[in-house]
Parts: sequence; C-alpha cells; structure tokens
Amino acid sequence: MNHLKQAPWKRIAAVATVVVCVTYAPVAMTELWPYARPGAPAIGEWVLGKVVTPGYVAEALATRIAPYGRSLIPLVVHSVLGGALMLLGPVQLLSAVRRRARLHRIAGVAFAVTVYASMAGAALYLLRTAPEDAFGGASFWIVLATILLGTVLSVTFGTLAAVRRMPELHQRWMLLCYGFLMTAPLLRLEWGGLPLLLPGLPMEEINRVAIMHLGSLVVFGALLASRGMDRRGKSASMEGTWAPGPVLVLAHLAGAAGLVWITTGFLSEGASGRRLLGGFLIPYVITYAVMIHRHRAATRRGDSWAREEWRLHLTALCLAPALSAALALPLQHAMSLDRYTALASTVGIGCGVTAFAATTLLSLRVVHAHETARRASAPPLPHPTAPRTEQAAHAK
Repeated sequence: MNHLKQAPWKRIAAVATVVVCVTYAPVAMTELWPYARPGAPAIGEWVLGKVVTPGYVAEALATRIAPYGRSLIPLVVHSVLGGALMLLGPVQLLSAVRRRARLHRIAGVAFAVTVYASMAGAALYLLRTAPEDAFGGASFWIVLATILLGTVLSVTFGTLAAVRRMPELHQRWMLLCYGFLMTAPLLRLEWGGLPLLLPGLPMEEINRVAIMHLGSLVVFGALLASRGMDRRGKSASMEGTWAPGPVLVLAHLAGAAGLVWITTGFLSEGASGRRLLGGFLIPYVITYAVMIHRHRAATRRGDSWAREEWRLHLTALCLAPALSAALALPLQHAMSLDRYTALASTVGIGCGVTAFAATTLLSLRVVHAHETARRASAPPLPHPTAPRTEQAAHAK
C-alpha cells in the first residue's frame, strides 16, 4: 500500500469510494421494499426527502408503481445483489492493494457470480418495460441497457484476464466493471445534489441531466484508478503507439464536428436542451483537460506505458461526440424516437462506449506486447538440417 501512502489524493479517493459504497449498500437493498409492501421503510427515499423535499420524491416515485410492479421480483433480486456488490467491491480493491491473494480470489469469484445474477434481474426488468415507461423515458432505458452490457462484458473480460494470468488487464477490466456499477450510487447523489444547482426541476428532469455525464465520469474514474494503482514506467515492448499523430488529429477533428452537431441540437430545444448540454459539456471539457495534462506529463517522463494508455483513452474521448452524432439518426429510426430523445440517448452512452473500446484496444496492445516479448526471449529453434549434417560428418 506504499504507493497509496505516497499520494494523498489516492488515499482520499480510495476512502471516499469505500464510504460511498458501504453507505449505499443498505439503500440499494431496501429501495424496492415499499413497492413489495406499501408503507415499508426505504432508507434512500427518506434521506432524499430530507435533503430536497418529500414532494420531490413522492411525485417521481408515484409513476414507478406500475412499471416496477410488472417486474418486482427481478428488480428486488437486482437491487439486493447490487447492494452486495457495493460491499464486495471494496473488499476486492483493498485485498488487491494489500496483496491478500487468497481473499482477493474468493471475493473475486463471489463478485463475478453476483454481477451475473444481479444483471440478469436488471435484464428481465428492461425486457418487460417499454423504453418510454422507464424512469426519465427512453433515453434512460437505453443508457441502462448499455451500462448492463458494459458491466457484464467487463467482468467477463476481467475474469478471462485473471485466468490468463494477465493482472494488468484483469485490474483494468474489473475497475471498469465497478465503475459502471458506481453509476447507481452516483445517480442517487445527483438526485440530491443537482436540485441545489437547478432548483424547481422534477426528479425526472434531474435524472436526464445526470445521465449526460455519469457514463463519462465513471469510466474516467476507472482510468484514474488504474493509473493510480499501476507503478510501471517504461516498457520496451510498449514503445511506439497504436494511435499515431495523424490518427489523434483526425479524432480531434471528428470530435469537434460531433461537438458542434450536439451543441446545435441541444440549443434548438430551449431551456431543457441547454441544461442537458451543460450537463454533458462541462464534465467532458474537464475530463479532456486532465487527459491532455496526464498524457503530456507521461511523455515528458518517458513513461511509455502510461503515455500509450492515456493516448488511447484520449483518442476515444475525442471520438465520443462523433459516435453520438453518428448513432443518433439510426437510433431514432430503429426505436421510433423523437430527435431530442435520440440525441440525449446517444450523448448519454457515447463516452462509455468509446472508453470500453479504448480498454479493448489497450488489451490487444498488451497481448501483442507480451507475445512480442515472449518471441524475443525464446531460444532459436534448431535448424531442421542440423542433425543430418552432423550424421554426415560422423560418417566421413
């Protein structure tokens, strides 16, 4: 844990994550009780009512009775197991940092099984709920489905990396998986915090603003955690880049065009569109600035491993607005959405999808580097004609 002691921000981030997870666990586990038994206590609703107003909570949750009632058992399974994941995550994190291998393996198996079971409950809910009946409408349904897919794929790739004994990839995929799971407690925090900045809005509108940036925040947090836990510097097998200068320039140009298209689309929707644009653009610019700074710092240090990881994720971040712009029209027609909903949906998933792609590309980069190093260190194979030459020499 020495590397955490050397950087106060790492300790603060680790402690904050553990506190949020442990605090949210009972909230998640009791969230569906009032729908199963009217009048049953729900910690999250009570706290949110105190932070904002009881009417703010009651107005939003009254619309959930019918949709949740059709999928109550899967939702209860999802929420209870989701609370368990909030407890298992810190166990995994701390056991990895303190190098408690046995505890880490046991907690990891329990974590993976729980993810699959919890996400199965969420999948049943989504399949039984029309997109327009989701809380916040079709855009939230699409974001939830994308997070579900990203969570399942991340834990699967993380497990495969552990089996293949590739700890650097295992760590990244599992942190990305937990980042996706952290959207749940962070969303509840935004339900309570955003009304201070945007007073008078109903919770459904607050929800729409939150999903504009939650995906980018959690994948960026997973990247920061990965870099914070990785103490490797230069790597001969990671010299060069899979995102050369021309590719990075083209990604910036495509991203700028996508940002112009997104900005124009949101500004045409009045006050609601301006709120969603702010919810997306401010965190996006901050994330971009941090990535640029970290990439340049790694370049100055000659840290080829960190430089390549920051470069791949920076390229992915630049491409996120372009992806959102490219997907909006096909999604609009495929799901019979209005233009505004399609735009909000693709903006909500853009950064998460491109960050997942960057982690996939980084994984291929690492596998290629390992294979290159293995071939370089392998002894040369004997020439197939050598035995015959030797036999001929003996015969003479």
